[in-house]
Amino acid sequence: MAVNDPARLRAAEPARAKKGLWAWINERLPVDEFFRHELTEYFAPKNFNIWYFFGSLAMLVLVMQILTGIFLTMYYHPTASGAYASVQFIMREVSWGWLIRYMHSTGASFFFIVVYLHMFRGLLYGSYRRPRELLWVIGMVVYMALMAEAFMGYVLPWGNMSYWGAQVIINLFGTIPAIGPALTQWIRGDYGISGATLNRLFALHVAAVPIVLLLLVGLHLVALHRVGSNNPDGIEIKDHPGPDGKPLDGIPFHPYYTVKDVMGVGAFFILFALVVFYFPTFHGLFLEPANFTRANPLSTPPDIHPVWYFTPYYAILRAVPSKGLGAFLLAMALVSLVLLPWLDRSPVKSIRYKGWISRLALAVFIVSFVGLGYLGMQPVEPVYVLLARIFAVGYFAFFWLMPFYSRIDPVKPVPERVVYHAH
Repeated sequence: MAVNDPARLRAAEPARAKKGLWAWINERLPVDEFFRHELTEYFAPKNFNIWYFFGSLAMLVLVMQILTGIFLTMYYHPTASGAYASVQFIMREVSWGWLIRYMHSTGASFFFIVVYLHMFRGLLYGSYRRPRELLWVIGMVVYMALMAEAFMGYVLPWGNMSYWGAQVIINLFGTIPAIGPALTQWIRGDYGISGATLNRLFALHVAAVPIVLLLLVGLHLVALHRVGSNNPDGIEIKDHPGPDGKPLDGIPFHPYYTVKDVMGVGAFFILFALVVFYFPTFHGLFLEPANFTRANPLSTPPDIHPVWYFTPYYAILRAVPSKGLGAFLLAMALVSLVLLPWLDRSPVKSIRYKGWISRLALAVFIVSFVGLGYLGMQPVEPVYVLLARIFAVGYFAFFWLMPFYSRIDPVKPVPERVVYHAH
């Protein structure tokens, strides 16, 4: 770009007009220009609804998890002999340690609640469709990194369910052809789950995976601002610019949606505080009773299952008798989500204008996913295994039949401009 480029000179004028420290900073680091470009000059569709709260809430919970995690690492000992005792020390001896620990453990569950609702909104309004395919794929990679981060954090308290849950999950890698046994031993750092495993997972949980997660979230936001936000009608607002070049159906993200997001944050913190102060274990869903006893390789919990946000995939794993086939289906369950932009052949994006077939398919998928989550927490009994197989079929049918039913689904005419109802 030329030194005397008019656009650059106009962008620098507000900084030059100011004086003092802020002007000095802006001459060397374009803070004002960044906020204008990303907030006040970023136009979002004017018909956002309640489903669009969850993207900003996911960012909020991510920051909260990082901050509470930093305080927990100050007292945590990543050793087989000291991990469980250090968690009890945090809960009983450290000032406000119980609050930080419960905020972190409850925050993990709330993180997945927010992310699952954020993903559901993408399914509902076709946010994975062109031109947002890469945005969706990056989001799915964020989801997988979050699952890895959550699993490692779940093991760190070194409770009995954490220990045996780690046994189940890590042994899954042994089903990978050729490299499975060697990879499993490398992850454990030993011939069994031990202090070496705990130390490795701690390093990954507090350093490696968070760095990757933050990088992916940054890429997700860059991709979002590149293609723009989707909306409940699935109409591209950039296709209808006004005389000034700004979208006719768009409004500046700041102050309109920043103020709206503040209201969502307030409602979120009310619910979050109710759980943290009154139901931190949430009747065993967020913190299992077996995790309040020290890890014991000689005492298996009566019913081993992961924490609730993993149970849909755990139910798929248990639904088939072959461990290798179960691991393959588990991988395909995630791959199916990644491939979604290329499976949907519907001429419209939003569920508002799709027909009854797509609506029924989405309803079957949601029921199947929630049903698998419930079944993954139940004991291995014939009736539960049968139901898990039925729901697994419903889960995969949503994706792999989509190229067919989305083509023949009767759709409604899509309006030329977004439909906005004042509220």
